[in-house]
Amino acid sequence: MIGLGLLGLLAAIVIHLGWADSSRAALQAPDAQVHLLPAALAQWQDPQQQGDYFDQIKVTRVGYLIWSQFPVKVYAQPAPESLPLIQEKWPQAVDQAIQAWQAYFPLEVTTDPNQANISISAVDPTQRSQGRIRSAETRFKLYVDDQQRLAHRFTIQVRANQTETYIAAAVRHELGHALGIWGHSQLKTDALYFSQVRTPPPISARDMNTLKRVYQQPTRLGWPVQSSDAAP
Repeated sequence: MIGLGLLGLLAAIVIHLGWADSSRAALQAPDAQVHLLPAALAQWQDPQQQGDYFDQIKVTRVGYLIWSQFPVKVYAQPAPESLPLIQEKWPQAVDQAIQAWQAYFPLEVTTDPNQANISISAVDPTQRSQGRIRSAETRFKLYVDDQQRLAHRFTIQVRANQTETYIAAAVRHELGHALGIWGHSQLKTDALYFSQVRTPPPISARDMNTLKRVYQQPTRLGWPVQSSDAAP
């Protein structure tokens, strides 16, 4: 876990590697390579050169957490019926956060959870954090897709008994992690600041500069796994 603030929440990485099957064929992780930038990031410019916090980004065992198939599909689970006061503000807050990133990154909302690359749910993350107070949590799993590429899926859990403003800020923050910013900013003016602030900031130029640098890095994700016959 990174950070103890209400928004400074990177979950422990959960990794599932399905790199072997019953036919004695072994699947090996692909080499890390660089993907083409999505058009929106390729076009992003910061004339004021406000900098970034790329040095705070964590590199996982598969490299940087980069998407290469677009649009990235996002599914938002409805708020539980047991929380009637949240059912109105939850979809509005989540939609606000998704739209904020859609201005910079190719995202598509889906109503089919089985098609989702990123799933968002109104689940109290303190259930998995030894009682420490959190407002949100992001995790990912690895798998091999039907094109035999190493792929990943994200799940985002957000504590829903907050104001609509803070729900939107939490989802916006966690979506930043899910899009590839696997770390935190040290400045309060960035959406990926490690803690909650009184007036949550929008996505900043520094957030975007960091995301663009992430997508210029090598990753094993999105590349075909390598097959070889296993020893008898």
